[in-house]
Amino acid sequence: MATRSLTGLAGSALQTGALLGSGAIDAETLTAQTLAGIAACDDPAIFTVVTAQRARAEARASALRLREGRARGPLDGVAVAWKDLFDIAGLATTAGSRVLAEAPAATQDAAVVARLRDAGMVCVGRVNMTEFAYSGIGLNPHYGTPRNAHSADAPRVPGGSSSGSAVAVARGLVPVSIGSDTGGSVRIPAAYNGIVGYKTSGGRYPMHGVFPLSHTLDTLGVLARSVGDAVAVDAALRGAVVPDVRARALAGVRVLVPRNVVFDDIEPAVAANFADAITRLAQAGAVIEPTQFAPFDDVLALLARHGTIVAAEAYALHKARVEGPEADAMDQRVVTRIRLASKFALPDYIALLQARGRLIAQAASLLAGGSVIAFPTIAHTAPRIADLQADDALFWRYNARTLRNTMLGNFLDWCGVTVPTGVDTAGLPTSLLLSGAPGADDALLALALTAEPVIRGDAT
Repeated sequence: MATRSLTGLAGSALQTGALLGSGAIDAETLTAQTLAGIAACDDPAIFTVVTAQRARAEARASALRLREGRARGPLDGVAVAWKDLFDIAGLATTAGSRVLAEAPAATQDAAVVARLRDAGMVCVGRVNMTEFAYSGIGLNPHYGTPRNAHSADAPRVPGGSSSGSAVAVARGLVPVSIGSDTGGSVRIPAAYNGIVGYKTSGGRYPMHGVFPLSHTLDTLGVLARSVGDAVAVDAALRGAVVPDVRARALAGVRVLVPRNVVFDDIEPAVAANFADAITRLAQAGAVIEPTQFAPFDDVLALLARHGTIVAAEAYALHKARVEGPEADAMDQRVVTRIRLASKFALPDYIALLQARGRLIAQAASLLAGGSVIAFPTIAHTAPRIADLQADDALFWRYNARTLRNTMLGNFLDWCGVTVPTGVDTAGLPTSLLLSGAPGADDALLALALTAEPVIRGDAT
């Protein structure tokens, strides 16, 4: 069958995979177009490394398999980009930092990189991130800050720490990127850029070969243009050929909407778009239950009293760096934030871990029976980059506000899917976060498949 060229094909991983599988397009041609699109992009801060040689070799192998009817699954030949903290054989893993630029190259792919490679996906490179994944804003003074895909009046923040992952997908450079999420680092940039972000609950994917921030809270996730794409990539990341997640009806599903914490200081457009999405979910048969969700208040009180797990573990990991000469070569905001935990007491850390177990169980009991919880992913739209670069106090306020809603799910070990709800008057995206209990990823993804067009307002 004759092949045809598709420009800007990175709108859907599954559609691209279907076209590749049918022979309508060729994997080598598609990869050449993808690499050309990355090279021509007017934002050089999105990618930190383009793995052109590897991509061409993987595309050549994919094209041969597809011609011979040996496809490895629905994503064979589809491009993927990786956040700059996943080991890729032959490259140093820099985690968004200059101090690791001369580190030894990885000798093998991270476990999840290997799984998508085995699924036939084409690795086109690494994308930018906040240094050491330690901010929800996405600024990076070393490799540049990717511009929010919806910036119009002025460059806006991309969200962090998986900044390049979100912008690469939102701008159509790739259909899928893989990030990490310790306090919101998949869901926040997905929300700021108007795409889908799926964060796993703990332990769903192997973490070998992933540069850590917090061993307790680190999870991984998928940034994509649709929930369907996220489901397909999730299957491949778990070593499955095709997804076993099937759409779940909305009728009768209990959706908790907390009244406390998550709506504080909310912008009017975020609140209005969220309310409209909730109304549509109710009209589709979901049972909406406004509630005072006590674990949220308990989490905030606990963190105010003892500090945070991520602060303690980040300091333990980076103590030598932030207290030695390498600190001068790091993002000073990251250095400052890590150093804040230098006086962290062991009893506080133990108290946090013990209380976390109790609160995870308490929150999970409130989500029993397949219930989910919904609230705005972020209470505001993306601020201007220049404003935050010029004002440290403003940066810290926005960073705390940006992380506030999503970090609750990390503490409670929830899985979560963020879906766009619309835009504000400046055209900046707003988003709704659906979360489920620990280990309820399949049920949450199944529900999100059905809920996505309703939340977006696309349902007919």
